[in-house]
Amino acid sequence: MKILAIIPAYNEEKNIDLVVRKLRVVSPWLDILVINDGSTDKTPGIAKEAGAEVISLPVNLGIGGAVQTGFLYAWNKGYDIALQVDGDGQHRPEEIQKLIQPLLDRKVDVTIGSRFLNKTSYQMPAARRLGTCFLKKTLNKVVRKKYTDPTSGFRAYNRKALSILCHHYSIDYPEPDAIVTLLKNGLQVKEISVEMDPRGFGKSSITPFKSGYYMFKVSMAIIFNSIMGAIWRE
Repeated sequence: MKILAIIPAYNEEKNIDLVVRKLRVVSPWLDILVINDGSTDKTPGIAKEAGAEVISLPVNLGIGGAVQTGFLYAWNKGYDIALQVDGDGQHRPEEIQKLIQPLLDRKVDVTIGSRFLNKTSYQMPAARRLGTCFLKKTLNKVVRKKYTDPTSGFRAYNRKALSILCHHYSIDYPEPDAIVTLLKNGLQVKEISVEMDPRGFGKSSITPFKSGYYMFKVSMAIIFNSIMGAIWRE
């Protein structure tokens, strides 16, 4: 099995070294790809020094464009499983085996690391928790399934999922919308309870104002995708 960790990163020079090095120590069987999303700091150089392969985008595309770049790389290079791991240090390498094992056992196509499926130590700011709750209710009503952490970016995908997301993946805050796309195409998507940490250095780009805008925008995207979204066939 060839497994690739995809790390989207924008101006994460204070976090990316530790993220890559911890992955190499805890999961030495992983290949590691950092998608440098138009950073203006030293993120790409530090990532290379830490031992990651780096693709540098000429401009900042946002999380969707960066992650989809990783999907395309994983697909074209023949990887069996692609992991999505944040570049801010929130995702623990020790939890990766939980995500990939159901894929290795061929029980599901995609796993999502959830902070809320079971009680964990993670504490989310109140404004973001409210937005996540709203999105969760919207998503669950649309797909008629129960997901507890639709905004989680800690995920594992098999090749069937990659074949779809290489062609259909939202540019802006894509995680909840991707669940709709995957389910609509008949894939099995399962949440796995994981522990996460607060981000390392720096601040999230999602401010309280952006959180409200994000909540509205993604909710509309989920509803639209459920009605008009594409069914992909190879």
